[in-house]
Amino acid sequence: MSAFTKVIEYSAKHPKPADTTFEYGTAGFRTIGKTLESTVFRAGLLAALRSQSKQGQVIGVMITASHNHERDNGVKLIDPMGEMLQQSWEGYCTDIANASSDSQVVGILASIVKLEGIDLSVQPKVAYARDTRPSGPLLQTALEDGLSALDVEATNFGIVTTPQLHYFVRCLNTANSSSPYGEPTEDGYNAKYGQAFLRLVEGKPLPSTLHIDAANGVGAPQVRKLASAIGSPYFNIEVHNSDIDSLGKLNIDCGADYVKSNQRSPAGTTLAPASRYCSFDGDADRIVYYYADNHGIFHLLDGDKISTLVATYLRDLVAAAGVSDLQVGVVQTAYANGSSTSYIKDTLRLPTVFAKTGVKHLHHEAEKMSIGAYFEANGHGTVLFNSCAVEKLQAVRPATPAQADAIDRLWALRDLINESVGDAMSDMLLVETILICKGWTLEQWDAAYTDLPSRLLKVVVNDRNIFKTTDAEQKLTSPPGLQSVVDSLVAKFPRGRSFVRPSGTEDAVRVYAEAATRSDCDQLAYAVAGAVFDLAGGSGERPAEFL
Repeated sequence: MSAFTKVIEYSAKHPKPADTTFEYGTAGFRTIGKTLESTVFRAGLLAALRSQSKQGQVIGVMITASHNHERDNGVKLIDPMGEMLQQSWEGYCTDIANASSDSQVVGILASIVKLEGIDLSVQPKVAYARDTRPSGPLLQTALEDGLSALDVEATNFGIVTTPQLHYFVRCLNTANSSSPYGEPTEDGYNAKYGQAFLRLVEGKPLPSTLHIDAANGVGAPQVRKLASAIGSPYFNIEVHNSDIDSLGKLNIDCGADYVKSNQRSPAGTTLAPASRYCSFDGDADRIVYYYADNHGIFHLLDGDKISTLVATYLRDLVAAAGVSDLQVGVVQTAYANGSSTSYIKDTLRLPTVFAKTGVKHLHHEAEKMSIGAYFEANGHGTVLFNSCAVEKLQAVRPATPAQADAIDRLWALRDLINESVGDAMSDMLLVETILICKGWTLEQWDAAYTDLPSRLLKVVVNDRNIFKTTDAEQKLTSPPGLQSVVDSLVAKFPRGRSFVRPSGTEDAVRVYAEAATRSDCDQLAYAVAGAVFDLAGGSGERPAEFL
């Protein structure tokens, strides 16, 4: 096809590694950075076709591996409203990444054009960026070759957070609409979210300093720019783990994933009672809070805690606004702590639904709600206002000053939230707003409910593909009979819950368990893990701790 005449020439510069298979998942492609050159080049080609399939709307390409080790890297495509790539295109990504020859790359492109009915006369547009990883410049060059091969109108946003690029893409594609999302620049991002924050907190008591662990990643310089733009004692921060220039520091003993997984404070911080702390991950799309109590004991406020805090505040504002048919809902995954689910249902009396693990699944469920809050336990999440909610808020005629104030606050909250994707900086400002408005400490926030003790284990198996699930991955349908064994074990422990789900990246399954006490939780987890190993093809030597 004549439109692809330059592709073979450029593709020859970026040969696919032999004996390597790539797969596009929820996080895009992610593996050892130096092996991704051909994949990122081909992602550029596919971004061009995706733009043409969307009549020339801007598609985003982000080079990042988020919370992974510095040696890793990755690439993902961003759809026009800043959302994850449409799932039906994920297969195209995998196919083209694994093409064995330059001519096969062209053949796959031609096949996609035919299947999708793409008009190749449309000018493709792509916005791209990367994080601070050392393999970033190499992969950016490969991407730029892919864009050049198809004469893409490209915009390089440099080194920014992943959520910032999602924001830029949405801004670019709504610029000429009746509802422009914002200015597609770093200054525009900081102004939008900073001004919304100040609208919400002005006149309230000033908070204490917020200590931010930036995981030695791109969030460090960007959150300092945000603080400078806000320029107010309402956002008084101290940034830790901000070294983006030294090799070997990104996400090492720090960052949201480290804090969540290890239930401890990151390197570079010493927790002091009554002080306030949060951690980003390496590309600043996740956030968790934490503190030390008066006895020096560490307490984590993860995505479940953020979700319930946000849902509480939204519920109260909607009630004060007098919009009776405007419903706030919460989306969780099976990994959400059972206490958080009970709190949402029984105390807040809000609807909650479960979605499969992966942000795209939660986002899809939240879109069905008037106002949908979703956070994975790892701290990745956001809030969505659907079109019906917007129309209802626009139609309300406040009868009292209190009602008018509540409506104004809901509009300001919508401006404060990055609706395109989970965003550590936007979510941080959201949490800070709620805590300031309520006058709460982190300890008061934490007191809303107590998490059940939980345990997450990995069981290596011969074939993860035999494990099939239903009910948002909470129940096994295969291997036959294994779910009945899990159910019988769960029944032995007060407030027990456990589920088994296959890994998306390796021949292993994850076993999650929770129960009323730490002892019961551990017994349940190791008993279920032992049953999986014994009954479903455990690989290697049976771990001694399995029951």
